[in-house]
Amino acid sequence: MNETEERSGGVRPTEAEASEEPPIIPEGLHWRVLAGLVLGAVAGIAASLLLKGTAYEPTLARVTETVIDPFGKLFLRLIFMVVVPLVVSALIVAVATMGNLRQLGRIGLRTLAFTVLLSGIAVAVGLTAVHMLRPGERISDERRRELQAQYRLDEAKGVESKPLHQLLLDLLPENPLQEMVGALDGSSKGNGMLAVMVFAIILGTSMSIAGSKAEPLVRWFDSLFYVSMLVVGFAMRLAPYGVACLTFALSSRVGAEIFLTLAWYVLTVVGALAFQMFVVYPLFLLVFGRRSPLQFFSGASDAIVTAFATSSSNATLPVALRVAEADLRLPPSVARFVLTVGATGNQNGTALYEGVTVLFLAQVFGVELTVLQQITVVLMCILAGVGTAGVPGGSLPLVAVVCRSVGVPPEGIGIILGIDRVLDMCRTTLNVTGDLAIASAVASGEAGPESPPPQVPRE
Repeated sequence: MNETEERSGGVRPTEAEASEEPPIIPEGLHWRVLAGLVLGAVAGIAASLLLKGTAYEPTLARVTETVIDPFGKLFLRLIFMVVVPLVVSALIVAVATMGNLRQLGRIGLRTLAFTVLLSGIAVAVGLTAVHMLRPGERISDERRRELQAQYRLDEAKGVESKPLHQLLLDLLPENPLQEMVGALDGSSKGNGMLAVMVFAIILGTSMSIAGSKAEPLVRWFDSLFYVSMLVVGFAMRLAPYGVACLTFALSSRVGAEIFLTLAWYVLTVVGALAFQMFVVYPLFLLVFGRRSPLQFFSGASDAIVTAFATSSSNATLPVALRVAEADLRLPPSVARFVLTVGATGNQNGTALYEGVTVLFLAQVFGVELTVLQQITVVLMCILAGVGTAGVPGGSLPLVAVVCRSVGVPPEGIGIILGIDRVLDMCRTTLNVTGDLAIASAVASGEAGPESPPPQVPRE
C-alpha cells in the first residue's frame, strides 16, 4: 500500500458510516500541487533573472524570507504537529490487526521473513542508486552554499555517531515518552523516532496476541490514526499554495539548476524501482518461489497494470486475489492471507522511494551522512513499509522525520512534491508485484509448485 490508499487494517466502519465519511484527501489534488510547483518555479526564476543585481534584490530576499517562505512552510508545520501520534498509531493498528500471531504459524513467519528481506533489499537498491548517480549533486557549490545558508544547516541537529552495539541497544527505548518528545528535534536519549517505531511494533504485537481483550485499545489507536490523518488532509489541501511558495523561494535563490537536479532524482527513483522489479524479483522467484519469472509476470500482468493505473493497492486487491488464484494457481488460504496483509505491511516501493528521497535531499543540501546514519535511514524506511499512511502525502511525515533525524532540512521535501504522482504510480506497481511474489514464495513452501488450480471465490 502507498500514499494513495486507504488503510486496510484497524477497526473498519460499517458501510453506512463509510459512505458518509468525506474523503480525507480531495481527488485531483496532485494536479493542483503540480500546478503550484510550475507556477512557483516560473515566478521564482523570473524574479531571479529580473531582480538579481538590481536595487530591488534586497527587497526580494526580505519578502521571500519573511512572507513567502514562512507561508510555504505552514502546511509542513501542520504535518510535523501530528507526526508522532500518526506514526505510532499507524504502526500499532497495522500490526495489531494482522491477526493472532499464535495462530499464524508457518505462513505468517514466512510472510514476515520474506517481507523484511525484500524491503531491506529494496532500500539497499535505492541507496546504492543514489550513491552511484548522485542526483543531488547536480547543482553548483555556490548554489548549495546558498541553500545551506537559507536553512541554517550549521544549527541542524543530526544523529551523533555511536558504536553499532549501542545503536542496536537503543532500538529498545528505556522511556518511550521521552523518545517521542525528542524525536523531531534530536534531543531524545536513544534512537528517537526509530526507537518509537520499535516500541509501537512491540505494543501492536502484544495487542494482537491479546485478541479481544485489547479491542478497545485497538479502536482507540485507530481513532487516533484517523483524526491525525484528518489534520494531514487539511495540511494537504494547503499543499498547492505551500509548494508554490516553497518552490518560488528555492528557485529565486538557486535558479533553474534545481530542476535539472530534480530530473536526475526522478531517473534515480525509476531506475531503482525498475532494478527491484526486473532483477531482484525474478531472482527471488527462482530461489524461493521455484517459479519461472516469465510465467509469473505473464500471470500477474492484470494486477500489475491495474496497480499502475489506479496507484492503489486496495483498489488492486480484488484483481490481485483473482490473479493469484486463477492465473498463478496459488492456494486460496495462502493468497488471501499474504495479499491482504501485504496491502498494509509490504511496501517495497514506498520503502525504496523514502530511502532515495532522504539521501537525495542530503546531497542537495550538502549533508554528509555517516555509515551509522545511513543504517538508521535503512531501518526506518523498512519499518515505514508497515507504518506509512495510505493516503496521498501519507509518506511525507516519515520522510520528514527521517530527514530531521539525520540533520537534513525536512522543508526540502517541497522540492519533490510536484512530481510525486508519477513516482506514486511506479512504486504502487512494485508494492503489488512484491505482494504476489511473496505469496508465490510462501505457497511454494506450503503446497509445492504442482498444486492443482484452486477455485476462484465468487464475487
